[in-house]
Amino acid sequence: MKKEKDLFGRRCVMMLTGILFIGICVGSFRLSAFGVDAFSCMNLGISGLLHMTFGTWQLIMNALILVVVFFTVRHCIGAGTIVNMISVGYMADFICWISQDVLAVDMTLPLRIFALLLGSLSAGLGVAFYMAADMGIAPYDSVALIIEKGTRGRIRFQYARVLSDVTVVVVGVISCLLSGGDLWLIIGVGTICNALFNGPLIQFFRVHVAEPLMKL
Repeated sequence: MKKEKDLFGRRCVMMLTGILFIGICVGSFRLSAFGVDAFSCMNLGISGLLHMTFGTWQLIMNALILVVVFFTVRHCIGAGTIVNMISVGYMADFICWISQDVLAVDMTLPLRIFALLLGSLSAGLGVAFYMAADMGIAPYDSVALIIEKGTRGRIRFQYARVLSDVTVVVVGVISCLLSGGDLWLIIGVGTICNALFNGPLIQFFRVHVAEPLMKL
């Protein structure tokens, strides 16, 4: 019984740590001004088009994707799914508010590069951690699993993730252009790096960091 409680506690910590990393990732990408992560690129573009706050639109989008997840890869839904849906968008808003409005940090080029690197690493680590915790993952992170399942494994997870990331970036760019927003605030070298390399990074951290930690 004690061993089961210890395992459950470890899974909870892994899940919450992963979600914290994702919030840091989204906030860091936005602060870097090198472009945000792929999913945020779409949500920022659409939220600007609809004149909504980023956090509110992200919650709505996650709910829509969750419906698809429920009918395809239902095992991906859990406590971590709900916590992620509710918290990540607002966590990113909070990080940006603290940095820009409260502390008034001057984002010099070195700090922007640091924020970009932090966001890239946090993205891969975050998803890897809460996938290893197996307590539910974010609706969008389930999309790559849906693609993998739909192609019967012919498109492996890391490549399915690249496909979904590139697709949402295109949607974000189109939405931003339609709204007349500043395109370069949501897309840049960081967005491209995230779309192309996040899938392989998630797989690497999942195999070499997150899953070994769960077995300790």
